[in-house]
Amino acid sequence: MTTPPYPEDLERPGLVRTGRSTFVRPIRPEDADRLVAFVGSLSRATLAYRSLGPVVRARDDVIRRGAHVDYLDELALVALSGDEIAGLVRYVRDPQDPEHAEVTFTIRDDHQSEGFGRLLLEHIAAAARARGIRVLEADVLADNTRMIDVFLGSGYRVESGPPGQIIHFEIAVDPQALAVARAERREQTAVRRSLRPLLEPRSVAVIGANRSSLTIGHEIVANLLRGGFGGSVFPVNPQAEQIAGVRAYASVRDLPEPPDLAVVAVRADAVPDVVRQCAEAGVKAVVVVSTGFGESGAGGRTSERELARFARASGMRLVGPNCMGVVNTTPAARLAATFSPALPSPGRVAMSSQSGPLGLAVLDFARRLRLGFSGFVSVGHAVDVSTDELLQWWEEDPGTSVILLHVEAFGDPRRFARVARRIAPRKPIVAVHPGPADSAVSSLFAQSGVIRTRGLQELFDAALLLAHQPPPPGNRVAVVTNAGGPATLTVGACAASGLCVPALGERTRDALRSALGPRADVSNPVDLTPMAAAAHYRQALDAVLADDGIDAAVVLFMPPLADKADEVASAILDAAAARPEKPVVASFLGGAGVADLLHRGDLVVPTYAFPEAAAGSLGHAAAYQAWRSTPAGVLPDLPGVDAERARSLVAACGPGTVPAAVATGLLAAYGIAVRDTEPGPGPDAFLSVGADPVFGPVVSFGLTGDYADLMADVAHRVTPLSDRDAREMVRSLRATPLLEKRGVEFAALEETVLRISAMVEDLPEIEALELRPVRLLPPGDGVAVAHATIRLADDATAGIVKGGPA
Repeated sequence: MTTPPYPEDLERPGLVRTGRSTFVRPIRPEDADRLVAFVGSLSRATLAYRSLGPVVRARDDVIRRGAHVDYLDELALVALSGDEIAGLVRYVRDPQDPEHAEVTFTIRDDHQSEGFGRLLLEHIAAAARARGIRVLEADVLADNTRMIDVFLGSGYRVESGPPGQIIHFEIAVDPQALAVARAERREQTAVRRSLRPLLEPRSVAVIGANRSSLTIGHEIVANLLRGGFGGSVFPVNPQAEQIAGVRAYASVRDLPEPPDLAVVAVRADAVPDVVRQCAEAGVKAVVVVSTGFGESGAGGRTSERELARFARASGMRLVGPNCMGVVNTTPAARLAATFSPALPSPGRVAMSSQSGPLGLAVLDFARRLRLGFSGFVSVGHAVDVSTDELLQWWEEDPGTSVILLHVEAFGDPRRFARVARRIAPRKPIVAVHPGPADSAVSSLFAQSGVIRTRGLQELFDAALLLAHQPPPPGNRVAVVTNAGGPATLTVGACAASGLCVPALGERTRDALRSALGPRADVSNPVDLTPMAAAAHYRQALDAVLADDGIDAAVVLFMPPLADKADEVASAILDAAAARPEKPVVASFLGGAGVADLLHRGDLVVPTYAFPEAAAGSLGHAAAYQAWRSTPAGVLPDLPGVDAERARSLVAACGPGTVPAAVATGLLAAYGIAVRDTEPGPGPDAFLSVGADPVFGPVVSFGLTGDYADLMADVAHRVTPLSDRDAREMVRSLRATPLLEKRGVEFAALEETVLRISAMVEDLPEIEALELRPVRLLPPGDGVAVAHATIRLADDATAGIVKGGPA
């Protein structure tokens, strides 16, 4: 087996429990002197814990050899604090038992109790698991309570030897549910603490502040002051004494106190030196609005990666580069660290945007819609602070009820999915992504409960509803109108958006006739005719919203010759207030300034220029509510799985397509039999797994032949799949009614999907898999796999990326 090269994929930013930022990476030969300095800084007590007894100082040449590892049978990870090592973890594989390895931890004295041990355990566990190691073994002195607490509190399955002076621990690094849950809680706490200096700073420095108005550096200072920021603002410009009426300073080193946040608006070539000065001054977070990085080519991408590594290793968080800043309208912050000329009004919507220029248009558009924001972060190239971290901040923010995302690329798709799935049941997440509709991105969003829109207009249409009205309890809509043509368009738009416009109940029709007259059209849509007054709108809405068969209402108003839009708007608000559990949306065709009319304190009825947008927004909200109302999925315990047998089969194979007997054996180890049978009464199906470069393993399911080839009727999901994912996946084909008619056993098909998902999660060496055909047998016989093809990756480190972090 060839020695793998330096594993760059193990270079990851990290956060310890206190919120301090760090950078974790494999040790390199050039770290030899750094390693000597690290060992030399350790106290005698720490050395005693490390050596399990009397302190014996190793020679420098012996210590230097510790910087040379093969990254497979021996691996060491370091957590950096600036240019120095703050913590180190190392495993050495047992040559007699390759699935076991001895692991040791060493944390510098001044960083103990901050959480470095638990962070390094998560990272080394993931790396070991991807390299075929199942158990990490450690010997710990009985009075080393900190390290013992790390092991026992990790959530991994831990076995310890009998009490004594030295305790032997065996840590199973399979990602147990408890370990994942505890890692998520630790991460959430650390993320929120690390982002506080960014989103709720007590002081802000603007480096590159300018005396001339309408320049980026000047407008950032002006917005901070105009936005009512309650802390200190420090403009930094060596050529100015005052900027926007505030005293300026020559450099960060001259500031009277270390600011929590620094906004950097200087030339790209000057940014690294400025960020280094910020680190030396004790700045906790940096926003780089400067351009000239990743968008300028390969050299710029390298520069921004180095900038992010330095910031993380220095304990700082970094937003950008190429961003437009940060806004927080909550009373605790009142932060407008941006050069945008349009500042949002306070509200309950938070947004993360990966495009700086787009952010300018977004804030201006939101202001014209009267859509208030609790926060807005333009992450730019997102080399450090990411979308999923901002989600975790807004998750606990009581002032945020809806989260909007403009996402161009995912740093860690699996973490995004995990975080989004946790938040979405409580706070709707609406995202726009420039990728194609039928892609792994759509699958990721669908699994996570994220509402995906096709463009920014649709994003804000949905946000307008979700910020001000409840999602509908179902998809049944009543349309109340004074014009027949727009009503017909609305019915069609409802159908296209997954909504239905059902007949009204008899009691509702009687109430409408009583209120509107015996000749009124009391079908659905309810046509009030152009002569309708505000009272008619109120009576009609009261009646349809009281109908148990109606979940929401769309109100259309075409201003007649005598325009009484204000009276109609008031009537709509009154009706909506009387039934707060059912959403009401409106379209005042041809009306100007209607959005203002449909606001009354905290009560807002969203209004749209055209009824198609109103129907589309309701469709998104109804689909979200249906997802939220469905019981959450779990990763089920699958009987008959022999993962040990499967791992031994993989270990005995080289890269490439495995022999048919091995493929059969691998599937049998996961309870899937390969047997050729006669075709069933329905069409054959296929199940495949491909390694997406961004999302890892993606499971695809479809019917063979024209269904998939011509109709593109294929469902995709990202592993790991829950029972809910499998259920939704196999029932999401357009051909599902055909399968139901033929009596296909969906439960057997779902179980096969779950077993395939478990196999590729356990065996990251699997690069591709295809089961074709999968026979859909008569009722009672389940399904049968007639043929299987499995391909293993081409190098020894395959699956490390797919395995993901712990």
